[in-house]
Amino acid sequence: MASDDTRVESADLKILESRIDELIETCRRLKLENSSLKSDQNNLNEQHARLMEKTRLARARIETMIDRLKALERS
Repeated sequence: MASDDTRVESADLKILESRIDELIETCRRLKLENSSLKSDQNNLNEQHARLMEKTRLARARIETMIDRLKALERS
């Protein structure tokens, strides 16, 4: 009987060890993925800021051109 219990406990420990190894690997993979996603998000935020600035400059130039056209129209 004791031998059977020992085998069962040993098998249970191997299963538990395997599951813990899988969990450790999953955590490692998720940390890498999270780091990559944060980097992508930072890059996208920087790109968005650049595009917003370009849009602001384009809007200002267009408004200036419209004002100049209105001034020419009045002359």
